[in-house]
Amino acid sequence: MLPSDKPPAAPIPSPPFSISSLISSRYNPTKGKYLHLLSSVISLPSVLSLSIPASSFPLHFSLASLSLHLRLSSLSPSSLSSTIPSSRLKGASLTLPYPPLKLTLDSLRLALDSIYAPKRATFAYSGRHTAVKYIKNYIQNPTWWFKVDIPRQHFTARHVSRLLEVLSGKIDDPQLFLFVRDLFESDLVSIELGGAELGRGFPQESTIVPTLVNIYFDRVDRELQVIREEVHKRNPRLKEEHLTGNGSTSTAFHRPVRVYAIRYLDEIFVATSGSKFLTLDIRDRILHVLEGELGLKVDKLGSSVHSAVSEKIGFMGYEFQAVPPSVLYPPMSEKAIRARKKYLKMKAAKAEELKNARETRRKKLGLKILKQLFNRMKAGESFDLGFGIEREVTEVFDEWAGETVKEYFQNLENRCYWHRLLLTGDFFRLDRIRCQLPDELVQSYDTLQEKVEQFLSHVRDIKSLEREQSRKIEEEERCYAKRTIDDLAELKIKVSAPIEQVRKAVKLAGFTNSMGRPRPIKLLIRLDDADIIKWYAGVGNRWLDFYSCCSNFKMVKTVVNYHLRFSCFLTLAEKHESTKRQAISHFTKDLKVKSKDGVDEIWFPTEREIKMMGAETRNIPDPKPVDGTLTMILVQLAVDDKEKYECVAHFCRETDTTILYRIRLLQNRLNVDPLNEMKWVPGLGAVHESLNKKCFPLCECHANELLLGKITLQDIDCTSYVDIE
Repeated sequence: MLPSDKPPAAPIPSPPFSISSLISSRYNPTKGKYLHLLSSVISLPSVLSLSIPASSFPLHFSLASLSLHLRLSSLSPSSLSSTIPSSRLKGASLTLPYPPLKLTLDSLRLALDSIYAPKRATFAYSGRHTAVKYIKNYIQNPTWWFKVDIPRQHFTARHVSRLLEVLSGKIDDPQLFLFVRDLFESDLVSIELGGAELGRGFPQESTIVPTLVNIYFDRVDRELQVIREEVHKRNPRLKEEHLTGNGSTSTAFHRPVRVYAIRYLDEIFVATSGSKFLTLDIRDRILHVLEGELGLKVDKLGSSVHSAVSEKIGFMGYEFQAVPPSVLYPPMSEKAIRARKKYLKMKAAKAEELKNARETRRKKLGLKILKQLFNRMKAGESFDLGFGIEREVTEVFDEWAGETVKEYFQNLENRCYWHRLLLTGDFFRLDRIRCQLPDELVQSYDTLQEKVEQFLSHVRDIKSLEREQSRKIEEEERCYAKRTIDDLAELKIKVSAPIEQVRKAVKLAGFTNSMGRPRPIKLLIRLDDADIIKWYAGVGNRWLDFYSCCSNFKMVKTVVNYHLRFSCFLTLAEKHESTKRQAISHFTKDLKVKSKDGVDEIWFPTEREIKMMGAETRNIPDPKPVDGTLTMILVQLAVDDKEKYECVAHFCRETDTTILYRIRLLQNRLNVDPLNEMKWVPGLGAVHESLNKKCFPLCECHANELLLGKITLQDIDCTSYVDIE
């Protein structure tokens, strides 16, 4: 066992290696803990370089020197940080880490995830869409549910002590605990529970925050696991033979009481298929753990138990409600059935029309060829083809004739007509006539009758048609009965986008006026045409990605396809002092813009792409909300070309295509406090106000990605802003 007062020498792993194997090598079975992670694992240059992409530029700092300071515990977090002052006199400042410290935090996050993530509860999700998929597919027949409402509160020193106590349960590393405490005391890692900052890519949220929140809420996860095991043990699921009895088929519905739980960071959602008293008891036990053991404030009124059928509940930015299956998968209405039949009829008529036109053209071509040959032969001209075509012509005409006859007799009415014509009123059926005729003639007649019955009899087809019609009726009745029973005995979860909040956000950002009609955003006029379209595309794509799993996704598509698209047209028209019609004519409905090479580029989703999007067509486990892109505008600055700046994106030092951009935040432009839900959109986060009007040099690639919402401010070094008035 290594002594705790002297840090061990850092082992150099032989590639290839994994951080999990390094963590496992530091496990002490005697203590049941991992020893000296900071000095022996996190400080390794190979571990620190895991977060550095292979195609990155050379670093500004020495990785070996950083590793040495971490190993010797001589690294002070406050010395590797910068405090960004607010643009307002009474505004709050923001403390952010320099790249070396940020790289250290990423390594610490990887180490903690390798220890805690494998044993994390299955209902503790790290992706919103993954959690929504579980809610839609696995929660069955909920009757009552609730959401734990944690009001906005700061992670204080008392919570940090509790977090370190949880970490000490599996880790024995005083240096690491001191390092984590220094991070919180210097405000380099700040956690705002119950707010709208977690999991949104804001710069004020460190990349290690989700990992620390999951570790802190592990006690709640274990309590929920105990509750679920107790309830499921008291209500076991019966086997099939217990339901059927003596080998007979049972029509009974067995619905054992179940408890479902989902946690995403600091948001907790619990649903039960039992009584309200059971749900209240579960809620009280969870609130007791949160208030008593974790020391968190909980709004008991906001954590009230609601009926799953009659009330909607908001969770992770979505709305959930238990509905019968027919609401999610409604049967076709009479109008839709008539429209479908009309469409199929028109489709068949169009196919028949094309076939007749093809045959007409073929006939005209054949007659033209025969006429030409006849005229030339009439003039005495002879033809020697060198081979006979009689057999090929015969085969072609036989094939055409066979297709015509087959198509004719596929019609039941034609077959009935010829069957009746060949069998009705024939004197060859009379015995006194048959005995006077030659046997060969009688046999030929009987053979003809057999062939007529065999090929033209319509009785079998009529019976088959009747059976098919009766089968369809029975199938419809069976489907109707099953749908009715399912509606009475089963409940599904309907996931909806909070469309009122979306409309309020559209109005707050300036996409629409007070009447709900698109309007231009005049601040964007200073941008290039391509940057204007990219910003609108970033907002639209974020909304489409985030709400693609919702049942009312069509309404979100309308917001993007109409309000955002035409607001972009109006902004471009305002910039070029033209009309909306002229802007649409120049940029087209798809908002095409010319690149530097003269190639048409399309950044905004086209109308066809939006129309073809369906629920869950974009398989994104954890899409970022629209908050960061919607509340921030990048304004390009005109500066002296002789002065070169390096791109501030992480691990990028590009200088050739770097352009200065000034950040303009929505809350500062509107002079609105994001914490005031009366003037702000509930649930909409905002970038920290200290970054307002700060200038950042970005290369063309990273500027495009930031405008399009593909990266966030967490992916750039916000401490390297350029101070320009």
